[in-house]
Amino acid sequence: MEDPLSCHPYAAIAAQRLLPVLRNADADEAVRQTAALLAAGCRVVELTTSTPGWAGAVARTVPLTDARGRPALIGVGTVTTAGAARTALDAGAAFLISPHPAPEVREVSRERGAVFIEGGFTPGEIAAAVRFGGAAKVFPAHVGGPRFIRSLKAVLPEALIIPTGGIRPGEVGDWLDAGAAAVGMGDGLPADPGELAAVFAGLARPCCPRCADRAGTERTGTERTGTERTGTERTGTERTGTERTGTERRP
Repeated sequence: MEDPLSCHPYAAIAAQRLLPVLRNADADEAVRQTAALLAAGCRVVELTTSTPGWAGAVARTVPLTDARGRPALIGVGTVTTAGAARTALDAGAAFLISPHPAPEVREVSRERGAVFIEGGFTPGEIAAAVRFGGAAKVFPAHVGGPRFIRSLKAVLPEALIIPTGGIRPGEVGDWLDAGAAAVGMGDGLPADPGELAAVFAGLARPCCPRCADRAGTERTGTERTGTERTGTERTGTERTGTERTGTERRP
């Protein structure tokens, strides 16, 4: 029987171990950066409501696949209102994240059966988020440091905890060693495609046996790196009958 958490956002985030948090100048930039991350070996990306036109960016990136041909998991962060939560889910978001306790978002996620990673900082806020959804975003993480995460995990050993805020690339290992399931990071990700790919190659693990089978295999035929999903599965092209890399989806 297949694991019910196979490729669930929680499993995918924990396997990736580094969650890119994108705050872009506009939707086009968000789409370009997301495509670059997917081509570099990333599968799960968090876009944020602080990006102008964010809902359109979500809708344009949801059909993408990663470098192994797996469907991208596009989440929306900085979701603090019921309206934003509904808009994100209508655009196809795989999960929602808030920076702090957000009762309105919690209610929408309950109504829609959506994955919601609620933010908090105090032990009480984090425990409440974990009781609701099994996971919590710790923000701003740098204030407490890895030792704070270690203390939280001592009392919430099964919780999926994602510290975010003020974490530098060279510190990721310290946070993971302290018990973080993954680390959220906005600034600091390398722009060079090769360096970016090296980051994910050094951290990511398969999230399920099916993904493990895909790891390291050569993509041929209808699965090609950097394309979007079509009627046959293609990584990073549009959903059309021919393969066009780097173009946007046509109506």
